Amino acid sequence: MKTELKIPNYIVSIDPYSPGKPLKELEREYGISDSIKLASNENPLGPSPKAVEAVKEALGQLNRYPDGRGYDLIRKISQSLEIGHENIVLGNGSDEIIGLLAKALLQVGDEVIVPWPSFLMYDIMVRSVGAIPAYVPLNDSLCIDLESIQNRITPKTRMVFLCNPNNPTGTIFSKADFEKFLENIPNIIVVVDEAYIEFVQDRTCAHGIDYLNSDIMVVTLRTFSKVYGLAGIRIGYGVMPQIIANLVNRIRPPFNANSLAQAAAKAALEDKEFFQKTMDLVKEGMSFLFDSLRRMGIEYFPSQANFFLINVKKNADEVFEKMLRQGVIVRSMKAYGYPEYIRINVGLPDENIRFIKALEKVI
Repeated sequence: MKTELKIPNYIVSIDPYSPGKPLKELEREYGISDSIKLASNENPLGPSPKAVEAVKEALGQLNRYPDGRGYDLIRKISQSLEIGHENIVLGNGSDEIIGLLAKALLQVGDEVIVPWPSFLMYDIMVRSVGAIPAYVPLNDSLCIDLESIQNRITPKTRMVFLCNPNNPTGTIFSKADFEKFLENIPNIIVVVDEAYIEFVQDRTCAHGIDYLNSDIMVVTLRTFSKVYGLAGIRIGYGVMPQIIANLVNRIRPPFNANSLAQAAAKAALEDKEFFQKTMDLVKEGMSFLFDSLRRMGIEYFPSQANFFLINVKKNADEVFEKMLRQGVIVRSMKAYGYPEYIRINVGLPDENIRFIKALEKVI
């Protein structure tokens, strides 16, 4: 007799996350070569050289399980941020921390406020435990609308996700606005995702870690995927009140941060030269791209991250296809509710030039 699967409706309702296709797969599919990828907000410089060397050194110990506590890496993060080690939880990317928070803190029927558009994994992880996402649109400046979020909170609201800078818009909320928000909300959990925080130039920007000990429980997510160039090895962490860390650690897989990832992250934290090189590249690349688009009369949206939005005033999926056939991979924002916008990240100088030339041909 064939087994009948009994699947909860809240699982069936989830639309799977659709990541950008790998470079080689797109080249095979479209019969192109020598393409450049500006679609996934990756570090175009590659990984930190010190991280690469650390991985090589760690390869000889692959027969051993990783440190399940992540002692050395947590100690380095603790020292770097000047916070207690008991407040840090490692994850297989910060995505995993989102899922662990949902499993540890949410129940079926709980409400979670999610800005829209923002990182799609908030929606998926909330739904995966039977909680209900409540969407609050960005304001006219494409910023997270803290006041509207505050007004949307109900007795069922258990958690709020805030992405700062927000993905895909690259906009931020300020310290002043965040503090006002915290003062006027009930006792709920506020999760601040800071995957791109290192790129922020605006000194008024709020940093979630500054509110670790506030009356409202604030959890901050960080990653090594972006500025440190370790997206392929999957390592991130959460900074949270100890009471939440203790709950998350009850359900965290014991070896979720693999040994190579821990070695790479420890070395990357010490690679100040690579960090500064990345920051300089992004700043200079943004300036070039903005100047070029301004000369072309194409609308773009200033960003505090390493990516930004462009209004192509055409079907974004069609622009994506045409750019792809020229070997330039961008991200259509149609799935985010912006059918005429594309998103690109800063590339190497020659990649930025190639993008502008390709866009000129398409538009």
